[in-house]
Amino acid sequence: MPRYRIEHETRYEYAAPVSESWQMARLAPRELPWQRLLSHRLLIDPLPDESETRSDSFGNEVTRFALHRAHELLRVHMTCMVEVLERPDGPHAPAVDAPGAPPPVLQVGSDGEPWETVRDRLRPPAPPHDLQVAQAREASSQLPWSGEAFAYAAQSLQAGRDWFAAVTELMRRIHRDFEFEPGATTVSTPVAAVLAKRKGVCQDFAHLMISCLRSHGLPAMYASGYLLTEPPPGKPRLAGADASHAWVRAWSARHGWVEFDPTNDTLADERYVVLGWGGDFADVAPLRGVILGGGEQQLEVKVSVWPQPDGVD
Repeated sequence: MPRYRIEHETRYEYAAPVSESWQMARLAPRELPWQRLLSHRLLIDPLPDESETRSDSFGNEVTRFALHRAHELLRVHMTCMVEVLERPDGPHAPAVDAPGAPPPVLQVGSDGEPWETVRDRLRPPAPPHDLQVAQAREASSQLPWSGEAFAYAAQSLQAGRDWFAAVTELMRRIHRDFEFEPGATTVSTPVAAVLAKRKGVCQDFAHLMISCLRSHGLPAMYASGYLLTEPPPGKPRLAGADASHAWVRAWSARHGWVEFDPTNDTLADERYVVLGWGGDFADVAPLRGVILGGGEQQLEVKVSVWPQPDGVD
């Protein structure tokens, strides 16, 4: 079973002293049936004047801390060891592992689960399956209802099509139609702008896919974490060269939660470490807060994901 050592460091340097700082850190990978957090350490420099750790409404661990004295540098450094197992039994489609191949199309009356059935089971007056599923159908702060996303998704969500086949094709179309280009967007770029530009990063593609599904009444959530990447052939793995990653959790009554990665056109597997999930990026930002003073600031983020040999702790 894969085991990873992860380091995530965030540094803020301020042009002028910050007199007060209140921050929220979501930097502890979740404990899940397929994911074990073996060790975890969060170092904050300067040492906070107050700090507490609790779970938020989505079950993510959040450390809230405050600094009440002047400082010109804030450094938050997380290290952890995580063990990842195979995801629970769910849909398995060989086509997902063969980019470019079309997903299976199942017709009404087959062994599939039409996507409309998933939607209609959750409509009033039917009681919600659970609170998280109900939340996952609602618009969020960064993802209001989008007519553009509704129209884009309609090509995949054809009448009577199997839920898994339809969502898989939607993932594939985003991967095919959009160009990965760092710097093309910001954390606040709306879905309509991403659709117009046809470029962005993993956060944008996750937001787009979630908006597409929710616009048709289907539950979907934003997942944040880490993805093991491989360096170019013959090159060493560089410290700090990785990045946090984003993908999508979509739900059906038959399959439960299934994790789709539109950036890489694949289902999440043992390479993915879940940090947290929520309605959109704002719910799972690794570090966010409010400061007094500081002037201009420089942000530097370094992430490293190191695979560990068997037996190494």
